[in-house]
Amino acid sequence: MSKIAVLSKEISELIAAGEVIERPASVVKEVVENAIDAEAKHITVEIKHGGTTYIRVADDGSGIASEDVPTAFFRHATSKIHDRKDLESIYTLGFRGEALASIAAVSKVTLLTKRREDDYGTHYEIIGGTPTGEPEQGGCPDGTTILIRDLFFNVPVRQRFMKKDVTEANAVSQIVQKIALSHPEISFQMIRDNRMEFCTDGNGDLYAAIYALFGKEFAHDLIPVQYDDGFLRVSGYVGKPLYSKPNRTFQHFFINGRYIRSRVCSVALESAYQNLIMTGKFPTCVLMLEMLPVDLDVNVHPTKMELRFQNGENVFRMVRDTLAEALRHKELIPKVELVEEERARKSVPEKRIPIPEPFEQNRLRKDSAGLFDTRRNMADSIADHIVLRETPEEYRMKTRPGEQPALKATSQIRSERSGLLRTEQPV
Repeated sequence: MSKIAVLSKEISELIAAGEVIERPASVVKEVVENAIDAEAKHITVEIKHGGTTYIRVADDGSGIASEDVPTAFFRHATSKIHDRKDLESIYTLGFRGEALASIAAVSKVTLLTKRREDDYGTHYEIIGGTPTGEPEQGGCPDGTTILIRDLFFNVPVRQRFMKKDVTEANAVSQIVQKIALSHPEISFQMIRDNRMEFCTDGNGDLYAAIYALFGKEFAHDLIPVQYDDGFLRVSGYVGKPLYSKPNRTFQHFFINGRYIRSRVCSVALESAYQNLIMTGKFPTCVLMLEMLPVDLDVNVHPTKMELRFQNGENVFRMVRDTLAEALRHKELIPKVELVEEERARKSVPEKRIPIPEPFEQNRLRKDSAGLFDTRRNMADSIADHIVLRETPEEYRMKTRPGEQPALKATSQIRSERSGLLRTEQPV
């Protein structure tokens, strides 16, 4: 009896699905990439319970014809390539034709799609890789809406290895952020457990997308990068050395609009920051690389997250030199504001000189003109309320009436009178 047997269609599809669909984030990535290839301008991603029970991806793309809907769920069914030569000039994100078939094999899928030229849309359901019926006509907006429920319901082993809902939801949010960065011309909306996670404008500005996804502080500390030599075009932003991170989470590399994990680009980035950051810290970046598809091999991994360069040394050198040049021409010393001094300066009230009243203005004007002496008037006022003592001469005349008064100088008399004014108290 032969020991080697051909696996059944059900088992082979489950095995193939395990290579492409690892977790809810993998489902979202494949479906969103299909929406981008359909030239959508608005994409909405909604998940519940980390995406294990509910995933909805809606777009306003070109849609699928009613007669093509069942074929779209066949394995290796695609509209991206038709012959062998197309593999050397792949500009689309998807081309393998395995995404929808793999998703439908391990979940319950509902598809709503409509082309702009059609009067009615199409409704189609498939559970565990088996259609529940024929496509039906129905009303729906232009584009495609796909609902995935109960992921891995027929693969209990995979369910046991699923992580907590929060962890899975974070993974979905991160993959949508990366895709939103790669296509700033598309508006992305992320809904997590009935709560808006983030939303991008879709105005084509990469800096605006970075600001919407990562916030003001991250976007404020970026340095623009621009380079083009005909073979490789590099654009985007890199972070200042002072704001490096403890891991490589904020290193984002995109080649021809596709998010990738590239060892070549990562090493080139860190080489450009040599002697600028501390050991154990990693620079941040959002870099867009564009080159001819013939110089790339994207058919390396089923998830298309890795690729090979035909000339990796040139790519490494160009990326490193471009980033080093951008860092060299940028002022990297931060501007420090002394908060305490600024706060103390603001707390001191400003001295404001009040404007005199009209009668005060007249008095000050007369005083400055010398029309009257303030001190003399004050002395006269005090003298009206003071009882003066007798001078020594007056006392002598009173007690000794027979003696003649001594003659005194006028200055001496005035001095004695002034002394009495200073020493007497008002009555």
